[in-house]
Amino acid sequence: MSYDLMVFEKTKAPKTRKEFLAWYEKQTEWEEDHDYQTISVSSSALQNWFLEMKETFPPMNGEYAPDFELLAENEDLEIHVTDYSIGKEIIYAAFSWPTAEEAYHLSRKLAQKHDVGFFDVSETDGDIILPDGTKLE
Repeated sequence: MSYDLMVFEKTKAPKTRKEFLAWYEKQTEWEEDHDYQTISVSSSALQNWFLEMKETFPPMNGEYAPDFELLAENEDLEIHVTDYSIGKEIIYAAFSWPTAEEAYHLSRKLAQKHDVGFFDVSETDGDIILPDGTKLE
């Protein structure tokens, strides 16, 4: 099991919690016509979030994945490796539980910085927060 968060393109997401959750379910059916590891399919705001996020939480797969020999030598890096699913309107990130608090705070901070929304997927009634700090209710 992982600790899961999602960032999303604010211009594409519904503005009420109920509609957002239905949209989220549709997004996570993973039916887009790409491999979900290539960042270029996302908006520039999502790309910027990912490019900064990967400096602390490198991706498990794709062009930015660290060398596995390096992981074997660095336990801290190993627990920070994250499974990203990159869509056109969302980036879903599955973190290891030991990094949950760090992942939450950095993801949310960078979401605001890069003007994308934030969703705490792992929490029951998890926060859905727009870049201006508005929570969807």
